[in-house]
Amino acid sequence: MPKTLTFSQIQRSIGGECALDADYPITGLATLSSADSSHLSFLASSKYRDDAAKTRAAAVLVRAKDAACLPSGSLPWIVGDPYLAYATLSALWRFQSRDESQQAAIASSARLGEGVVLGPGVSIGPDALIGDRVRLGPGVHIGAGAVIAAGCELRAGVVIEHVCEIGPDVLIHANTVIGSDGFGFARNKKGEWIKIHQLGSVYVAADVEIGSHCSIDRGALDHTSLGRGAKLDNQIQIGHNVQIGDHCAIAGCVGIAGSTVLGHRVMVGGGAGILGHLKIADDVVIAAMSLISQSISEAGTYGGVFPQMRQREADRSAAVLKQLPSLRTRVMRLETDIEQYWERSK
Repeated sequence: MPKTLTFSQIQRSIGGECALDADYPITGLATLSSADSSHLSFLASSKYRDDAAKTRAAAVLVRAKDAACLPSGSLPWIVGDPYLAYATLSALWRFQSRDESQQAAIASSARLGEGVVLGPGVSIGPDALIGDRVRLGPGVHIGAGAVIAAGCELRAGVVIEHVCEIGPDVLIHANTVIGSDGFGFARNKKGEWIKIHQLGSVYVAADVEIGSHCSIDRGALDHTSLGRGAKLDNQIQIGHNVQIGDHCAIAGCVGIAGSTVLGHRVMVGGGAGILGHLKIADDVVIAAMSLISQSISEAGTYGGVFPQMRQREADRSAAVLKQLPSLRTRVMRLETDIEQYWERSK
């Protein structure tokens, strides 16, 4: 059950101005799009003003200048820095494990299905659910409240953190970690970094295969997710709140930053980097070692790499590169005009 706090209890942590009733019950934090009347949310960037206009949150942490964009059902909670306020409040709902006070590696409240095979050194936390025919290799750890569906195989050293969910027939290779904290921090006026406790989870759909030494971070508020049939190579980093569509294929050493959405059947070549908060359309192919810094709205093959240079020069080169097709067309037209001019001059 989610922890419920009254608004007055929460307000003591950060102050600010809000007309919400002191005894109003709040069950947690949520994104603007997923919040309901039991949640708080926050608006820290103008790019989410459309979401703010449709939110159902009880109250939204917001700067005074942005308060007017909220719907009538959501009250503004005026603060100086909504993102920092959200980071501070996230600690109120952070996960805290229960001590079962027992020596066994399998918690008494964990449930195991038929035909489960456990390797040496496996540990299973409280309230975890392990489905039928699951195979857990040596040293696998399953966190509190996690769900491993039927037919999965988790090889040596795999860690599934608390309340993550792995769908049926998933294969995860050695030493991969699913559900570690996402890289979330807010900076205060002293320049110090305030940890944003990651309150979401990870959902992995059926028939997924994940290579060794991958890290898939849990969501900050919503869930990180991998679609049905996705295939991941080794040493891949998936940031918090990333959504990967069905039947995607991602080669080794790829990094995908937080809140980016990959459509279905996307293929990503080895060593590519995809920046955060982007949307990649269905059936896109990203070449190896590419840097994707903008959303891609149409299927096709994309890529490109610059050699190392100062950032200002790289930005100017990128701007010129985008103009190369039109520049080529102009040059060809000029060449044609010059040839015609000399032909007429003869």
